[in-house]
Amino acid sequence: MAKPEKRDEIIRAAMELIAEHGFHGAPMAAVAEKAGVAAGTIYRYFESKDDLIRETHAHVEARILAALTQNYPVEQPVRERFLHIESKLIAYFLESPMEFRFMEQFFNSPFGVAHRREKLFGNKEKNIIFKLFEEALEQRAIKDLPLPVLCALAFGPLVDVCRDHILEFIILDDMLIEQTVAACWDALKR
Repeated sequence: MAKPEKRDEIIRAAMELIAEHGFHGAPMAAVAEKAGVAAGTIYRYFESKDDLIRETHAHVEARILAALTQNYPVEQPVRERFLHIESKLIAYFLESPMEFRFMEQFFNSPFGVAHRREKLFGNKEKNIIFKLFEEALEQRAIKDLPLPVLCALAFGPLVDVCRDHILEFIILDDMLIEQTVAACWDALKR
């Protein structure tokens, strides 16, 4: 197995164990065993378990961003771009329930709190979502609310319906996805 493949296997193993058992239920020895590598091998790629967790999140976040930007309708009005992002996010999470569960663990941990704080209040890298909110605010297309509130209204409901779909409480078909995404826009629009 080539080095990049080992690193990817370690990330995959960490993601799966954390998604299933939480951070404390994913000791490095278990990650190594699941990845099919010696325990010491992990430390060739990651300085610590914290580093592995952050890198696993960065890996998943990059995959999500790639999905959101696929066929992104750059020239469309903000509403259409918002609906695109929301629909793509739901589709991604439904196709990747393990990654969804990892992200839930991450964002409900001190790692996620620190990450969100940096994204929201630190050196704000203008990601596609923040750029869209900024443009929508400039156009007065959405309510003038703090960024954390905009994110909560836009993405909180999506996380809940994805979770409920994965738990088989509801079935998200195309029509329900469309209605849910439209409802998130309705919560934001002026």
